Amino acid sequence: MRKWLGIAGLLACGLLIAACIATWAAWRTLNSPLAIGEEPVVLDVPPGSSLIKLGDELEARGMLKHSRMLAWYARLTGDATRIRAGEYAIRPGTTPIGLLEKLVSGDVIMHQLTIVEGWRFADLLRVVRAHPAITATDLDEEGIMAALGKPGVHPEGQFLPDTYTFPRGTRDIDLLGWAHRALEAKLDDAWARRSAGVSVSTPYEALILASIIEKETALDRERRLISGVFHERLRRGMRLETDPTVIYGLGEVFDGDLRRRDLAADTPYNTYTRHGLPPTPIALPSAASIDAAVDPEQSGAIFFVATGLPDGSHHFSATLEEHNRAVRQYLARLRERRAAEQAQESND
Repeated sequence: MRKWLGIAGLLACGLLIAACIATWAAWRTLNSPLAIGEEPVVLDVPPGSSLIKLGDELEARGMLKHSRMLAWYARLTGDATRIRAGEYAIRPGTTPIGLLEKLVSGDVIMHQLTIVEGWRFADLLRVVRAHPAITATDLDEEGIMAALGKPGVHPEGQFLPDTYTFPRGTRDIDLLGWAHRALEAKLDDAWARRSAGVSVSTPYEALILASIIEKETALDRERRLISGVFHERLRRGMRLETDPTVIYGLGEVFDGDLRRRDLAADTPYNTYTRHGLPPTPIALPSAASIDAAVDPEQSGAIFFVATGLPDGSHHFSATLEEHNRAVRQYLARLRERRAAEQAQESND
């Protein structure tokens, strides 16, 4: 009997040692870096994927040894059914356990898209739908605004320029929704802080004016001055007479050269032929232009014209006489620049 007890003891001890060795080996495998080289590897996890299938894929790609060991560990910890779909970057040094933690936490690759101030809605939609990480829908302008809960609202100007971050597979309507809600929040905040006596009556009118300011200057220091000119013109009942609205009204007909006949061609957006604001925004205004639209700098100026200087600045005038002098100075600088360019071409 003692002999058999001794043998049984030795067997039990051997099994215990073997189990310890196996556990140690498994733990070492699970905590050893994956074989992915020196550059990150992208792993796409479709919805409904199982960890066993992912492990087999990684093993087939030579990145993971003993994939079923990872599946066993995940079942033991309860993580096997908690992995999230998405696009993951597996970086050098990542272990199988580290990979599992990433899959469970949903630490997916994030992509970016920058909406640029001054874009038209058509520009925005084209760029969004061309992004490789965005899933495009077939919604038209009306369908987009209806999906955003704003049926019948014109889409122009309704999205805040900014850089947006999102995972692969994000729908265009989702990103547009974020940008639209950001625009509404910014506009509401600016309107609540508007200056007394502004010449616009609603937040939407402020948005229209902001879009015009956006197209008139790229200089932050000029936005409130230009806003002041337009507010003063509205207060006096003068026409705004701003070229960007005319260009918007011309649409696809505009060839890049604004002619005198274009200024006389009446459209709902021609502020040379019609009083007041155009019916909708003409572009995506920046947050700075929205702020300027509701907080104008009242300088007394009712005219402005480009200076022709390299900085893209404008000259502001309170009288027509001063404005005409500024226009002549601008035209003189323009002629000088063209003459210099022609001389340079001749020398070349």
